[in-house]
Amino acid sequence: MPKKKIFFILPTLYAGGAERVISFVSQNLNKDRFITKLIVIGYKKDSKFSVENGDIIYLNKNRILKAILAICRILMHEKPDIVVSSISHMNALMGLISVAFPKIQFVGRVSAINKISSKINTKKTKSIFHKLTILSDYGITRLDYIICQSIDMKNDFLDCYKYDKKRIQIIHNPITQSSFEKYKNINEHKPTMFLTIGRLTEIKGHLRILNILSKLNFPFIYTVVGDGPLKNKILEKADFLGLTAQIKHISYSDNVNEIILNNDIFLQGSHSEGFPNALLESCVLGIPVIAFNAPGGTREIIENGVNGFLVNSEEEFLERLNGDKKWDPKIISDSVYKKFNKEKIISEYEQLFINILKQQRLEK
Repeated sequence: MPKKKIFFILPTLYAGGAERVISFVSQNLNKDRFITKLIVIGYKKDSKFSVENGDIIYLNKNRILKAILAICRILMHEKPDIVVSSISHMNALMGLISVAFPKIQFVGRVSAINKISSKINTKKTKSIFHKLTILSDYGITRLDYIICQSIDMKNDFLDCYKYDKKRIQIIHNPITQSSFEKYKNINEHKPTMFLTIGRLTEIKGHLRILNILSKLNFPFIYTVVGDGPLKNKILEKADFLGLTAQIKHISYSDNVNEIILNNDIFLQGSHSEGFPNALLESCVLGIPVIAFNAPGGTREIIENGVNGFLVNSEEEFLERLNGDKKWDPKIISDSVYKKFNKEKIISEYEQLFINILKQQRLEK
């Protein structure tokens, strides 16, 4: 049987969950069955993820609208069997382009809980696809298949779009680390080391974590890894609460694992999550999590009392921080590895692509 061509397309390879997962999947599909290629709208110099084991094309455009002709030329020349996109405006564009390529199966990977994101994201400047809602929605619904990262995300998508639920597949994000031999040795000394990794935006809930930490009566250091538009507001809030000396901010690091291993508890304040990769990787390394019981994939990762706690209020969050739970790093790691190891998740992607092509043949 001839190998099937699977193309993946992203706006950039910035440091983000969608970029990390798509670049990883594009490199790890079975090379005996699939020919893969990753198309990036942006520039190689901006890339934060290595694609050493894959075929990659940079279109060197600063906006996806400027890349439409280049994308169409590649699809016309290469004739892939399946094209996989991720991130909402990229998905919308690919849905619109799909009208011109009826023989290609277009798959969109959803990366957010739309209802929560739209309530919290009050940013006035939005992309053209957000301004032209009808066109964007049409593009999304033109996609042949949808990948969601969690049950909540699937339900949210069906609430937002009229779409055939039989063409929606839930596939969690994989553990992308290649080694899990080093676990965190739980800190028996003071100060307690807390950590949050993620883009500094309203939806990630850093401000409510600061409110909670300001009520602690024991010494701690809180490390925040990430960058984004809320950075100054977060640092100003920390100063207002008298926490500046206890806050450590790192905009970006190539050695996130080492940072994780230098901390005791991962804190997640998010109002919603797609599928939190940094939280997952922390559990892999034996770090327990305290997180709000927010819509998204967090609920499918955290097992209360096993690898962390889900809480429903700031008061409950504070109560857990003040608790004296003793954690076993290996149990924490095993709890997520059994569900999200890369072999399992890559197999699910491969089976989805096989099923899509089989269904396409049946429908001809």
